[in-house]
Amino acid sequence: MGNTQSPGSFDYVIRITDSPLLVDAAQWDALLFRQANATPFMQHAYLAALHTSGCATPSTGWSPHFVLLEQQGQLAGACALYLKTHSRGEYVFDQGWARAYAEHGLAYYPKAVIAVPFTPVPGARLLARTAHERALLVQAVVHWCESVGLSGVHCLFANNDDLQACDSAGMMPRHAVQFHWQNSVPGYTDFDEFLTSLAQEKRKKIRQERRKVHEAGVRFRHAQGRNISVSDWDFFYQCYERTYQEHGNAPYLNRAFFADMAAHMPDDWLLFTAERYGQPIATSLIAVNASAIRARGLNHHETFERVAYGRYWGALERVDCLHFEACYYQPLAWCMANGYSRFEGGAQGEHKLARALLPIQTTSTHWLAHRGFAGAVQDFLNAEGQDVAQYVAELQHHSPFKSG
Repeated sequence: MGNTQSPGSFDYVIRITDSPLLVDAAQWDALLFRQANATPFMQHAYLAALHTSGCATPSTGWSPHFVLLEQQGQLAGACALYLKTHSRGEYVFDQGWARAYAEHGLAYYPKAVIAVPFTPVPGARLLARTAHERALLVQAVVHWCESVGLSGVHCLFANNDDLQACDSAGMMPRHAVQFHWQNSVPGYTDFDEFLTSLAQEKRKKIRQERRKVHEAGVRFRHAQGRNISVSDWDFFYQCYERTYQEHGNAPYLNRAFFADMAAHMPDDWLLFTAERYGQPIATSLIAVNASAIRARGLNHHETFERVAYGRYWGALERVDCLHFEACYYQPLAWCMANGYSRFEGGAQGEHKLARALLPIQTTSTHWLAHRGFAGAVQDFLNAEGQDVAQYVAELQHHSPFKSG
């Protein structure tokens, strides 16, 4: 089971387990759905699938150490923590820090990350019932990492509640930029109405890109949940794998992982398939927070923001502008038709701004055991943060929307 320790109160016990399968799934998900920004990627089924499929395991450099804060046998707080022997699959780039450690004869790895492997989606990372319990959880994590001699702990793509708890534990924030689309209020009725909100140049460009795909004979269909057939999943994986191979890499996720998604989290997935003359040629897989919406409605009798997340894409044929259509325009049209208020376009990609995905700041936070390096990294993060803020300000001057 791992270590147990008191986080400072006789009412609470910290338990650390090396498998998500040893965590009560119902308690984990109930805790998750209480949080702001409860994404599908923190659901127990998602994290368990990463483990059972072999995608995030010690053999791939992701050793799970799930930290559980319990009170009288009930889960009061929890986080998915991994010990890492590299920095791949995190999308928060600290390889320069690792090189600096090595140049001084120090070991940067293993390190601890509180993260969803291979998933740069902002959301709740420190699950807790209260702010007090969230603070206890992160303090216990830092204490444990220090006691076992790790170089540091890194909480990636955290939400505001997490950041407040991490700040109280002396962790250092680091900012980056993503591009998200936000629906209008009360909401666009369709894609044409959305286009009227854009500046003429951007509106014309998008129409030209969509026309190229249509004139190439490409048509789209979409399926959600259990309507995504096994053959659809097979074709998606063929495209997904091809994309990685074209860049000289093996994919992070295997076919077994997506089989688990189809079996245990079907409602949280939406698949767009591009067909040319009746034959599939490309796919785009989108996640949606359907389970969180359902849970909040049942348990709290309240509405929950509907969010879609652009995740994976791949193509077997090259068609001009097909990527934009599959990954942005088709999902955006679906979001408008189905009352979704936000579409997150994933990590990086300044080209998304021209497609009406606007820059937003994401934040991770870091604690380093070595005080000298912590001071140097803090100076670096202060300078980097100013650069990020300036970059966001510059991007906002290039809004694709009509002025005013």
